[in-house]
Amino acid sequence: MNKKEVIFILLNGFADWEGAYLSTYLNWGVKPGGPVKYTVKTLSISKDPVTSIGGFKVLPDYGINDMPEDYAGLVLIGGMSLRSPEALQIVPLVENAIRDKKLVAGICDASYFLGVHGFLNHVKHTSNGLDYIKQAGDKYTGEANYVNEQAVRDGNIVTANGTAPLEFCREVLYALNADTPEVIEKSYQHWTNRLTPK
Repeated sequence: MNKKEVIFILLNGFADWEGAYLSTYLNWGVKPGGPVKYTVKTLSISKDPVTSIGGFKVLPDYGINDMPEDYAGLVLIGGMSLRSPEALQIVPLVENAIRDKKLVAGICDASYFLGVHGFLNHVKHTSNGLDYIKQAGDKYTGEANYVNEQAVRDGNIVTANGTAPLEFCREVLYALNADTPEVIEKSYQHWTNRLTPK
């Protein structure tokens, strides 16, 4: 099977835990021995190493100038740099992905980033609270489409708050049709219905 790339956008100070479940399931398969339709790649402003909040150093596969045209979607991971001037260089990549009807997913401050650039105005979405995303300013006019849920999927757009990496993972897996709904739901239940010791 020819695997499609899902590109995780990571800037310095990215929140490493927010994409951990998702990247694993995409790269390895939702169920051991099940189909693996995707491969995970990383992108940053350049190919210079980026360091997560937790101290993990990542060498990006792509910089913004050598990103491939053929990919399945973009996953924007939240963190400390999405409000920086350098993050503006990501905007055209998101515009292109939305225009081409590819997946665009953002968690935590990445949902704010999508809001501040007007990408969420006409789709159902969530963030770290309505007041939080309303700080995005004049380009955010999507208050009527805000849904107070952990994660929201509207077509190819997925958003989640920063406490919801599992829900974010589930909704992206659904959006990408990574496996059957039953397998995706079972993978989510595996982590949320925690075993308690006797």
